[in-house]
Amino acid sequence: MTSVHFPDDLIDLQAAWLRTYADLARQSAQTGTTTLRRRLIALSCRIEAHPFWAVPGRSRAVRVELRRRARARTWVAVA
Repeated sequence: MTSVHFPDDLIDLQAAWLRTYADLARQSAQTGTTTLRRRLIALSCRIEAHPFWAVPGRSRAVRVELRRRARARTWVAVA
């Protein structure tokens, strides 16, 4: 795959999605997860509707690369 330039805001959205998903995974079922689930849905919609995806030919591999870069940014931010 060739190098893809992702907009910073798209990487930030994906990083927020990953953090929210991790927060949801740590919650017990009894604590109420509605807020986190709604945040995941909202973030998913914003990621999917981002203008970056309007370019024809954006493949599944590009989405995998976006998640990889967002994870790297999230880990750096935590460290």
